[in-house]
Amino acid sequence: MSDGRIFREAWIAGVTKHYPGEPKPGYVTPWDQTPEWERAAAAAVYGQVRDFITTSDGHAARLTREQKGRFVAICWTAQMFKHFEDPKPGYVADWADLPAWQQQTDADIFEAIERAV
Repeated sequence: MSDGRIFREAWIAGVTKHYPGEPKPGYVTPWDQTPEWERAAAAAVYGQVRDFITTSDGHAARLTREQKGRFVAICWTAQMFKHFEDPKPGYVADWADLPAWQQQTDADIFEAIERAV
């Protein structure tokens, strides 16, 4: 399975678990139907998390869930600035401004990448 796909499947699993109510269809769009920019962003963030884990010799596992989620969120924000000249505010919101379901999903993504690495 590709790196980006692992990221996307962890996102979908997290949204399914943490989103209050019925998530927007775009939140759970399967990998094969995900726009190319989003696939590229997912693969890039996966790579950043993987590199962070490996360069820490696995000690990144000692981070709190919040720290793990924050790392994913900031990497994603950088990708949004890369792919969009003027990204939607929700795409680049600071950690404190993200809804709890998204914070939890970002932490789940980090942990899914840890398992894959």
